Amino acid sequence: MSCQSSDNAVQGASVASAIGALRYPRVLLKLSGEALAGDKGVGFDFDRIGFFADQIVEVASLGVQLGLVIGGGNIVRGTQLSQMGMDRVGADYMGMLGTVINALALQDVLEKKGMDTRVMTAIRMEELAEPYIRRRALRHFEKGRTVIFAAGTGNPYFSTDTAAVLRAIQMKADVIIKATSVDGVYSADPKKDATARMYESISYRDVMLEELRVMDQTAITLCKENQMPLIVLNIHRPGAIISAVRGERIGTLVS
Repeated sequence: MSCQSSDNAVQGASVASAIGALRYPRVLLKLSGEALAGDKGVGFDFDRIGFFADQIVEVASLGVQLGLVIGGGNIVRGTQLSQMGMDRVGADYMGMLGTVINALALQDVLEKKGMDTRVMTAIRMEELAEPYIRRRALRHFEKGRTVIFAAGTGNPYFSTDTAAVLRAIQMKADVIIKATSVDGVYSADPKKDATARMYESISYRDVMLEELRVMDQTAITLCKENQMPLIVLNIHRPGAIISAVRGERIGTLVS
């Protein structure tokens, strides 16, 4: 056996071993647009994006098949524009375009770190990205590519949370990881209420009854109907995503 064949065999065995140790081999990661802006609140903080990208690269290196959905709040929020008097449909389409900008920015950072990625959009714009086609997306996963799903569901009145759950179901993901700026799901906003307690686990039903705003009601209902587990964790904590895909106790499990 040649040295190259031997090296490939060792590498293949290592990847297989890593995959075997994973609790969730196929993951849909949901990031907010605001996370890309860092402390600035708007636009891009490329140091912060680089930090997120390092975590994503680390997870993908374990053999995790990874899809991402990113919000657009650092650029434009359709709901806010509609509250200021814009037509809701047009405002929501502007928000979708913001998610495409974010997806292209994250793709650039990830590919500079050596990752093979594809951006797929729910609104056709072939000069920038591939149109979302479920079978093609599944094929990208099989080939080890990280897929960034952009433009939400392609329809107004639906949030990127709902888009993330929809794509997770369509891709037969094992879990949705929602990366936030807090450690998990709390009984109240921990940034405003010092007495708020964090749940280690909670049911979809209780999330809806207590109106905990983990995701919007449509997204949580989709999770419940399709028995899709959801982990809410702190993206700013190094190694948090890897801990989650390995099944370690971190954040809050909604199931």
